[in-house]
Amino acid sequence: MNTHGFLRVAAASPELRLADGPFNADRTLALMKQAEDRGVNLVVFPEVGLTGYTCHDLFHHRTLQRAAEDALARVVERGANVFRGVAVVGLPLLVDGQLFNAAAVVHAGKVLGVVPKTYLPNYKEFYDARYFCPADNAVSTNVAVAGQSAPFGTNLLFECKNLPGFVLAVEVCEDLWMPVPPSSLAALMGATVFANLSASNEVIGKAAYRRQLVTGQSGRCLAGYVYAGCGVGESTTDLVFGGHCLIAENGVLLAESERFRRGGHLLAADLDLDRLVHDRTQTNGFHDANRSPDLNFGRYRTLYFELDVADRDPPLLREVEAAPFVPSDPATRDDRCREIFQTQVAGLGRRLLHVHPPAVSIGVSGGLDSTLALLVLCKTMDDIGDPREHVTALTMPGFGTTGRTRGNAHALMRALGVSVRECDIRAMCLEQMRALGHAPFGIRLDGETVESLGEKLRHLPEENRHDLVFENVQARVRTSLLMNAGFVVGTGDLSELALGWATYNADHMSMYNPNVSIPKTLVKFLVKWAAEHEFDGDARRTLLDVVATDISPELLPTDAEGRALQATEVSTGPYELVDFFLYHFLRWGAGPEKILFLARFARFGKAYPADEVRHWLGVFLRRFFANQFKRSCLPDGPKVGSVSVSPRGDWRMPSDAAARVWLDELDIGKN
Repeated sequence: MNTHGFLRVAAASPELRLADGPFNADRTLALMKQAEDRGVNLVVFPEVGLTGYTCHDLFHHRTLQRAAEDALARVVERGANVFRGVAVVGLPLLVDGQLFNAAAVVHAGKVLGVVPKTYLPNYKEFYDARYFCPADNAVSTNVAVAGQSAPFGTNLLFECKNLPGFVLAVEVCEDLWMPVPPSSLAALMGATVFANLSASNEVIGKAAYRRQLVTGQSGRCLAGYVYAGCGVGESTTDLVFGGHCLIAENGVLLAESERFRRGGHLLAADLDLDRLVHDRTQTNGFHDANRSPDLNFGRYRTLYFELDVADRDPPLLREVEAAPFVPSDPATRDDRCREIFQTQVAGLGRRLLHVHPPAVSIGVSGGLDSTLALLVLCKTMDDIGDPREHVTALTMPGFGTTGRTRGNAHALMRALGVSVRECDIRAMCLEQMRALGHAPFGIRLDGETVESLGEKLRHLPEENRHDLVFENVQARVRTSLLMNAGFVVGTGDLSELALGWATYNADHMSMYNPNVSIPKTLVKFLVKWAAEHEFDGDARRTLLDVVATDISPELLPTDAEGRALQATEVSTGPYELVDFFLYHFLRWGAGPEKILFLARFARFGKAYPADEVRHWLGVFLRRFFANQFKRSCLPDGPKVGSVSVSPRGDWRMPSDAAARVWLDELDIGKN
């Protein structure tokens, strides 16, 4: 797991006895043992957890202070035998005659450093300033604790030397609730993971706000955030504590504990450090913030340690979406589809109003992509106040067109009220092939009728039915007709563009393409959503049948029963795999071996053997690198999600870049 950039973290809320240091140390050690059994690399405990947060004036008793230090020494000494990772525990600590609310970072029998709480709440139910001193009051930069000398201060970064990307910083409870939390400054200095030791009480609505704070801070800092709250063992004289534990990564909540549980509990999840480093590297503005002269970054100290990165079991504690572009929750998916559809309509509407085309044309094949583009176009015409009759919708049957797709194309165009035009392209294609001197499959064109040629083509051996000239002529004839008919609305989707599954200057070219950043797996859901929410009657029935139709370019001849012999996914790979590869490759910069690792935990629509996934990933990489020249001249179209291949926006790549190092990594893993 660690070799693929993952860090297993945990937030722990132990069973507590107020002011009982030995008991609390033992409960802490018990959860450290549990963390070890679950393969955790970093475990975070609550604020002053070795004594409890609600000790109040007892904090000033030297007896309690010594008991807390003894408890820490116990955790340090015994913890080395039960836990290989890093533990962050809280205690009241006397330094230079001042009492601090402190967090000790412990690893392998050593106290790596101690971080005091920066901001002390002293309002409403909180009286921290009555018991503790703020971090700014500190005099010493080192402290004697648990029989050791350790760095002391809020300027400590803990960097793992053998797990790239793991740089830990610590803050305590209220620190997070401030306008500029310490974690914000530490992030600018390279911290990627934050530990928050907390004692946040429960009142109505506070849990939701706490959740927003944790996820929001992880997003602002492009970091992982581990938040550990103290539990019901705290005093309930005036307050109740719920043991709320949260783990977030870059604005996404990965795990959350149930509140008000009795006994100790451990919440674990896997952070993807590679993702964090990738986004920080890509987001150049993130690092621009450290130029401010008001921020004294030179005072930060980096403390190094090494982790035991042996294999973890289970190998991944993290949800891996098989369809990362398609939300699994139906309500979220509906909202996503609505927002995307409205974005498409807004983008196309702005372009049509600007150019005022006398006519708008679109090719309608009866397949998913052209159907979605037609739906967007119809809603756009409604939105800008133009009649749908101004849309010239062409269906252009060729040698591979099936009765089902042709019928759906006509039914849909009639139901939507656009101007319908059918142009059989076969004769025009034969004329172009004659002009080229190209006799496909050894058949003489002279004297052959369209029907007799089609019948002969069906009986040829399979290897003779794959001819690029035969396919490309059809694609370009269709585009020629569309361009002559008006302002062309394109239909190709993101997945096809990534693979180069488009004929150059044919179906990959238009005046505006509303589908340009929508992956194939999402296109199907968008058409289905539109059928259920935007259209009714005959249009809805036809749309649902389009969704149920197999994906095919329909360029090669049909069989004797008129069925398509050409299935796109036989050449490109299953689109659910293609889009999975595309998402992780483009959005997160993941390498082949990491993509394969993630694919092991994704629940695809069917089970794929590891060798098959590896094969299709190789196909994806070869096609992606070989077809940048097609993406370099894409027409305009709206970005709707986090992944786009627009050469003007998200993706700039030389058209002649080699795929070798990616393919080599794929082969190394296989051997």
